[in-house]
Amino acid sequence: MTDRPPLPPFTRETAVQKVQAAEDAWNTRDPHKVSLAYSEDSVWRNRDTFVTGRAEIVELLTAKWARELEYALRKDLWAFDGNRIAVRFQYECRDADGQWWRSYGNELWEFDEHGLMTRREASINDVAIEEKERRIFGPRPENERGLTFPVR
Repeated sequence: MTDRPPLPPFTRETAVQKVQAAEDAWNTRDPHKVSLAYSEDSVWRNRDTFVTGRAEIVELLTAKWARELEYALRKDLWAFDGNRIAVRFQYECRDADGQWWRSYGNELWEFDEHGLMTRREASINDVAIEEKERRIFGPRPENERGLTFPVR
């Protein structure tokens, strides 16, 4: 099995690296690439959906990004301990009708010794916004890495 550094137990520095790597991967909107960060038997709760394993993760993400157009994400480290990380995040996208959305959420992550995520629990709330209210445009610029993204 190939390791996916950084590996647990996490320090503040390695937890921040893991969060930024996840943000970068999700901003590619490539379900197959994103799925490689998860163990073969990873268990997810995403809103009201429960999935297990990479194939179901790819299926969920493929449907998500077909529906959530121009998706752009920011993740911030909330807390960490041993092999667990808690994250808060925001993303923006538009639907097929042109309505823009900002979604706020929290994730709980658990990793195996190889640095693969074995468990992900995500709680997410959506707020309709006007296009002029957008704040997230594509991947995080280099000069914003490591900065906390404001709640509003």
